[in-house]
Amino acid sequence: MLKINDIRVQYQNTLALKGVSLTVEEGEIVTLLGANGAGKSSLLRAISGLVVPKSGEILFLGRRINGLPTHEIVALGIAHVPEGRHVYPQMSVRENLEMGAYNCRDKKEIEKRFEEVFLHFPRLKERCNQLAGTLSGGEQQMVAMGRGLMAKPKIFLLDEPSLGLAPLVVKEIGNIIVDINKRGTTVLLVEQNARMALQLSHRGYVLETGNVALEGLSKDLLGNEHVIKAYLGG
Repeated sequence: MLKINDIRVQYQNTLALKGVSLTVEEGEIVTLLGANGAGKSSLLRAISGLVVPKSGEILFLGRRINGLPTHEIVALGIAHVPEGRHVYPQMSVRENLEMGAYNCRDKKEIEKRFEEVFLHFPRLKERCNQLAGTLSGGEQQMVAMGRGLMAKPKIFLLDEPSLGLAPLVVKEIGNIIVDINKRGTTVLLVEQNARMALQLSHRGYVLETGNVALEGLSKDLLGNEHVIKAYLGG
């Protein structure tokens, strides 16, 4: 579904990605692990068109997409939920979610998408008319993810969905990611909580200083000595 070939991303004089290659097959959850500054968010930003790679190519369903504007990439079926949630605090939950369906003009289809989002996030249905800025951090993360799902993506790019959340909420978000995947959406997940990410995913890549240092089945990475020492707390 998604194939990245030797991409390099540069900010001014700094190479954030130094020739990264990876694949994501349809129906998978693939996780990206790595320390801060390893290049994980830069990779997601390159896929969604927020930065243009210096070289290399990104193929989605066989089509080269690097260089396309972001709105065209979204229309192809790629939704990106960036780190930090970024809800619109003075807008209602419903209005925030509706922003994700900006490329759909069919009112019946939009209502159908709302109901699909509420299957994953029933709490948002209860708070539909509440201002997003008054929600808890976990609920705001649900709004951000729901907004991405309103675009009806084929692949969902999630950047640090558990960041700053309480352990019980982290577990809930993890279960929702698995449910989204089981209902047919492929997921590329960036997550500092390495143990959770590897337990949720089918395969993983470890990025270190802009390069792929390790890759493999998630169950194998969970037992890898380097991953245990560097990312799983010893």
